[in-house]
Amino acid sequence: MIQATTVQAPAAPPLPAAPGAIVITPRDLTPMTSQELAALKARRSLLSDQLNSANSRRKELAQQARNATGADKAGLEQRIAVLDGRLARLENDIDENSKLLASVPAALASTSSDHSVGIGPGAKNRMEDVIPVVSIVSLFVLFPIVLSIARNIWRRGSLPPAARPDRESVQRLERMEQAMEAIAIEVERVSEGQRFVTRLLSEQHGGGAIAAGQPAAEPVRAAPGEKARL
Repeated sequence: MIQATTVQAPAAPPLPAAPGAIVITPRDLTPMTSQELAALKARRSLLSDQLNSANSRRKELAQQARNATGADKAGLEQRIAVLDGRLARLENDIDENSKLLASVPAALASTSSDHSVGIGPGAKNRMEDVIPVVSIVSLFVLFPIVLSIARNIWRRGSLPPAARPDRESVQRLERMEQAMEAIAIEVERVSEGQRFVTRLLSEQHGGGAIAAGQPAAEPVRAAPGEKARL
């Protein structure tokens, strides 16, 4: 008896992915690395953008279909049907992507969240090094400037506005200044007169002392016979 043999058809090769598309193969159903998790998040964002764009386009076509008639309306309805199918596929893809993200291990999710800030390896460490430097610069450079500005504003606000002197006060000050100058001139004249009198008195006292120190002049005796002549 001849047994019939079944020939198994070879599996069809997977279709090439469109440029820029993110493909998750069956073996990658559960992401095991941070790169795979990042790819899932990027795919979720891309699918959401495509869904929003398709929704906006469908609303525009529906608005045009309300005002169209005949063949134009039929063509718009066909395009709306195509968009409905695309929206359904996008929603299915988003649902599958959400399930994959939900199956991510907790340790991998926490590691991905820790490295989400910054670009490239070591970005978090660089940010931790930069933040203290910025704080120190702000404390020692910007804080004194802000403090001085605030102090000047506070002083200007606390001081009452200076009143402008009136014309009468200005004239009074000018007269007082002139009187003080006249008094100073008179005092200088009196001082000069006192110095002159003091110098004269000192000279007179000096001349009398010289005269008192000399012996008294003796009378000159006349020779005999001169008295008779007088």
